[in-house]
Amino acid sequence: MDLTAWIATQRARADRPPLMPRSRLMLDIATCIGSIELALAIRLQSDGLPLRPTDDAWLINAPLDASLEAIAKWLDTHHLGSRWRNELLSVTDPAGNTVASIERAAVRPLGITTHAVHLIAQAPNGDAWVQQRAFDKATDPGLWDTTMGGLVSAGESIAQTLARETWEEAGLHIEALQDVAPRGRFTVRRPVDNGYMVEHIHVYSATVPNGLAPLNQDGEVAAFECVPREVLKQRLLAGEFTLEAGLILADAWHDMA
Repeated sequence: MDLTAWIATQRARADRPPLMPRSRLMLDIATCIGSIELALAIRLQSDGLPLRPTDDAWLINAPLDASLEAIAKWLDTHHLGSRWRNELLSVTDPAGNTVASIERAAVRPLGITTHAVHLIAQAPNGDAWVQQRAFDKATDPGLWDTTMGGLVSAGESIAQTLARETWEEAGLHIEALQDVAPRGRFTVRRPVDNGYMVEHIHVYSATVPNGLAPLNQDGEVAAFECVPREVLKQRLLAGEFTLEAGLILADAWHDMA
């Protein structure tokens, strides 16, 4: 498969409907904040959690923050979310306005949209800095990734997340990098092990000056490598990278094709 055909396949993988039908999860009759499988919604309601059905959706009772916290704790108790992180993410309406926050572990079962930031960094000679995800990561352990990728926490701006995650994952101060620039945003919609992923991914590029190199600070990265573009292309086609990283890197270095 050549790179162009591979990219088309990956884009299709990143835009897939849920495996099971899902109903809208609503703040009120006009504000959708996610989606939920019927069986899970019925279990939550049966156990006294604060949501109720309407004709074609499920409404979460006010106050929203408290209700979402109770649902998140129930999901954790029943091992239906991801690993509990004590990290709050913003819950947004369709216009992108923040209406509440929720524990990160609960977003996928509830189909809540997340925002992520990825940094693609290169050496001055054009080689790509890539990271291998830690082998104890809940998602895609051991696969290769962009230089940095992380979720935007509640109350953070995109710029703040870029700076924080670049230090935590790569040990680099954003101010020390050259030619830092936004490269746009794309959205992934696909089933995942514990629910449905809807994620807006904000991509930035930069150059790591000679004399600097990424060094992980938070234990979430197993290794970094600086890879020539032709080698990167071969490794993308071989399936060594996460879905999202593959799309980001192939787009950034489209001249590999």
